Amino acid sequence: MKRTILYLIAVLLAFSSCEKEELDEFDTSYTALNIWVGTQAGVVHDNATYNYSYAYEEGSVTFFAQVSGMVTDYDRIFRLEVFGKDSAVVAPTVRTEDYVIPAGSVGGVYKVYFNTQKLERNDLFADVDGEVQFRVVPNDMFSIGTEKHLQFTVVLKNYLAKPDNWDTANYPRVALSKYFGTYSRVKYQFMIEHLGLIDFEINYNAQTSYDETTNVVSAAYAVYLQQCVQLALNEYNNMHDTPLTDEFGVPVTF
Repeated sequence: MKRTILYLIAVLLAFSSCEKEELDEFDTSYTALNIWVGTQAGVVHDNATYNYSYAYEEGSVTFFAQVSGMVTDYDRIFRLEVFGKDSAVVAPTVRTEDYVIPAGSVGGVYKVYFNTQKLERNDLFADVDGEVQFRVVPNDMFSIGTEKHLQFTVVLKNYLAKPDNWDTANYPRVALSKYFGTYSRVKYQFMIEHLGLIDFEINYNAQTSYDETTNVVSAAYAVYLQQCVQLALNEYNNMHDTPLTDEFGVPVTF
């Protein structure tokens, strides 16, 4: 009987020691920082596009960051650095910040900024697109993220380009052509001038008229925007001898 009791005690002590060892080896301070461009829900896009021609001075690209690990009761700061084939000429135009993941949070929505006035040449990226990448500057708070979240790419343009979602868009997104018709450079410039929106998205599921953070508008608000440019076009045509005509010689309509 004594042998049986002693054996059970030895087993329990061994199990307790093993369990304690495993707990001691589990590092609750481990956090990996994931960054990406795409959607806040976690959809990762290959890249984002920034067009210097859309802003006289400074514009921005939105990115997302999220921690894989424990939340903390204090703010955590991270920084980005720019690298890649065009980083030397682009870096003077780039502004980043001390990005903060607030206490009790695992991530957020952030921006990197580009200043057109700081381009070394006005025609830079007018004929050939540029490309730069951003990654997290190493620090003691974070390990690197997962494979698809280590860095993100920004394609750089310096001309008025047709939006990718003008003719096609996957539901619940809606193609811009549904509300604004056939694309032309003149038409798009006119829209930017009078709406103040660039590369925006129309989404049937949008809960607000316009979300500035994501640059998404609701379908109902898209109708309002259509009416705004129609009114602006009428005013323009009434003030000029010839109607607004696009680069193909066709009068602009919405």
